[in-house]
Amino acid sequence: MKAQYLLDSNVLFWLNSDPGRVPAGVIAELDAAEAVYFSAASAWELAIKQSLGKLRMSGSISAFVERAGFLELAVTTKFAEAAAQLPMHHRDPFDRLIVAQAMSEGLVLITSDRRLASYGVKTLPV
Repeated sequence: MKAQYLLDSNVLFWLNSDPGRVPAGVIAELDAAEAVYFSAASAWELAIKQSLGKLRMSGSISAFVERAGFLELAVTTKFAEAAAQLPMHHRDPFDRLIVAQAMSEGLVLITSDRRLASYGVKTLPV
C-alpha cells in the first residue's frame, strides 16, 4: 500500500520556492505516494509570512499546489478540537493543527521540525 503524506508548511514552501532543499529521497516518496496533502493552515501561515516580508514565494501557493496535484486538507472543527487536546510540546498553533490533521487522518507528516515527532505522529524527516 502506498503512503499518504501531509506536508508541513516549511516543506510546502521549499517545494514551491527552493526545491533543491528537499532531499531526493523525499521527492521520490512524494512521486510514489498514493496522495499528498497540504493543510489550508499552511497556505494561511505562508501567506501571512509573505505579507510581513518574512519570505518570498515563487508564485502563488494555490497555483503551485494545483500544478503539483496536492490535495487540500481544510481546517475543520474536528481538527481544531484535536489540536487543543495535544500536549504543549510545541506552542506554534499552525504546527499543532497540522500535527492534529496528520494524526486524525492517519497521514505521514513530512517535516524538518524534529520536535513534532514528540506527539507520536508518523513523520518523514527532511
